[in-house]
Amino acid sequence: MLNQLKSALSRGISKKTAPRDTLAKLIEDGKLPKATNGVTISIEELCFYQTHSQRWQPPAKSIWSQLNGAHASPRKGRGMTFSEVRQYQAGDDVRQIDWRVTARTGKVHTKLFTEERERPVVLFVDLTASMLTGTKLLLKSVQQCHFAALLAFVALSSKDRVGAVIRVGSELIEIKPSSSRTSVMRLLSQLCEQHNRFLQQRPLLQDETRIDPLNAQSDPFNALSNLCKKGSEVIVLSDFSQLDTPQLQAMARLAQHNRVRAVQIFDPIETGQTHARSTQKVIGKHQELSVDFSNAGVKSHIADAFDAQNQQLAAELSKCGIALSLISSGSPLLSQLIRFN
Repeated sequence: MLNQLKSALSRGISKKTAPRDTLAKLIEDGKLPKATNGVTISIEELCFYQTHSQRWQPPAKSIWSQLNGAHASPRKGRGMTFSEVRQYQAGDDVRQIDWRVTARTGKVHTKLFTEERERPVVLFVDLTASMLTGTKLLLKSVQQCHFAALLAFVALSSKDRVGAVIRVGSELIEIKPSSSRTSVMRLLSQLCEQHNRFLQQRPLLQDETRIDPLNAQSDPFNALSNLCKKGSEVIVLSDFSQLDTPQLQAMARLAQHNRVRAVQIFDPIETGQTHARSTQKVIGKHQELSVDFSNAGVKSHIADAFDAQNQQLAAELSKCGIALSLISSGSPLLSQLIRFN
């Protein structure tokens, strides 16, 4: 029963958005864009995050509490950030001699600094059927697009190039990294168009899209690898309901030459959080289940299953050197980020 319930919740679809008064209050408080309806997205809605992207510019902490537009370079020389002290070598800048270490050791030592240079940012936006779930405030896909827009504007403000791979069902759309505002707006326009198109087509889709291992064109991680130059920042936005061993291995290979971050978008009902106090139908990929949400034990089992699944995902990604973050579709994006900022 529990496995069936997990399957239904992870692949279910619901377009039940927040009550109008809830949305209106959040919009009035400036926590959501004015154009938000929780289901479709618009360019005006996504541009809301352009102003808020300034919150994470230096010297303030960034979204990742570390990333602030200053990126470590493998090349060492005279730069902005101190790296280490080593023994002086012919050709070193004499202005960087560390006289204290030199006096203490009796041998001339020089300071090394890491240079800061552009790190292209490439987003992976996963518009597959399981992302069209929303039981409290927004569809997961809408929250995903909100976060993608914020990340794009943060990168733009940092003068980094930003690009994307958008998976729409079995189709992959690649957008080459660029540092121009025009290109970023084109990326966001493409995101709106593809999201709303997929939303309309969803009732016609009977099966979740699976990656064909023999078809490289359907593999998003192969597309990311081709699009990214070494040293890129790759941010994977998904609910990871379709993540399997080959995809995990592809992410590990991608992380060998790039900084990869994973952001799991989830709906509150996947953790057993719901205001429902009766038996509700949960529609899954192959089945329809009746779940008694008035039963505290049932909700506790759902929460435990989500935690166990999440811990396993985090452990597997950690082995690849990939950090996992969580974003809920049940509350405004800014409320979740500013809480940790």
